[in-house]
Order: sequence, then structure tokens, then C-alpha cells
Amino acid sequence: MHSMTIRPARPADFAAMQEIEVEAGSMFAAIGMDSIAEDEPFTLDELAAYTAADHAWVAVDDDDRPVGYLVAELVDGRAHIEQVSVRPSRARRGIGRRLVDHVATWAAAEGLPALTLTTFADVPWNAQLYERLGFRRLDEDELSSGLRHLRDEEAARSLDRWPRVAMIRVVAPPAG
Repeated sequence: MHSMTIRPARPADFAAMQEIEVEAGSMFAAIGMDSIAEDEPFTLDELAAYTAADHAWVAVDDDDRPVGYLVAELVDGRAHIEQVSVRPSRARRGIGRRLVDHVATWAAAEGLPALTLTTFADVPWNAQLYERLGFRRLDEDELSSGLRHLRDEEAARSLDRWPRVAMIRVVAPPAG
């Protein structure tokens, strides 16, 4: 890939976004997290809702084909990264970092003070990666009501079979 562009997701991207999520999820099977690897991707309706809210972005190659994507929602006045996935064949090239940085810039322009996310604590391409991207782990007593609710939903879906954490990254307001 010679260059990469990040742009808002469009309905024509949805099938590729689902493929990317399945491909990226398959990496969990290699570390014994088969139920995560087998998890269904976002539905077309879910992707349409993120897109309609202007909360979905794709990283595309020179031919405008998605190689990664990020969807976010607003949780307690912050931009919450719901999912970021990159095709494994394109991993380790900074695509996920660029998607997160793009959303941080968007959040700052929207007047949102921070990005949040929840992720697996002990998966190398999860919490440790986000720490390198400027996130810090939140203690339980730091969780907002919205993050607490999301963590409860994750527990109900048995995602907490493996340690999970909520994380935050403060974003700088736009210059000027």
C-alpha cells in the first residue's frame, strides 16, 4: 500500500467492514479466545446507524478499498471507540493508530474532551497497544455511568471471561 486515506464510511463499504471485522477477529483463535473469534460482525443496520450519525470511518487503499475501520458513539460526553479493526494482512503499518488519531482530531473539533474504549487487558494488540497510543487504564472508581453500563453489557455477553479494562485518552482542543 503506497498511501492510505481515512474518510467517512459509506453504505458501499459495509460488506468490506464486516469482512475486516471477521478477519481481525480470527486472530483471537490463535490465543485461545475462540468465542471472540467466532463473534458476529456488526450488522448492516448497525453499520448504517453509525454511518448515519457520522461516527464511522474507513481507512482505504489507493483503490478506495477499505483496509481498516473505526466506529464510535457518544458516551457521557466523550467519543467512545466501539470498534477498530484492520485487516491482518495490513496490520503493523500504523493503520489502527491513524484511525484512532483521526477520531481524536474529530473529537477535539466536536468539543469532546476525551476518547474512551473498553478492551481486553492481556491481549497484546489490545490494551498494551492503546497505551502506546496515549490511553490510560481507568480504575473502577473512575468509570462514568455510561462506561459502567457498557462494562455490564460486556459481562452479560460473557466478554469478561478474560480480563477487560476501560481506557481513556484526553484530546487536545483544536488550535485557534
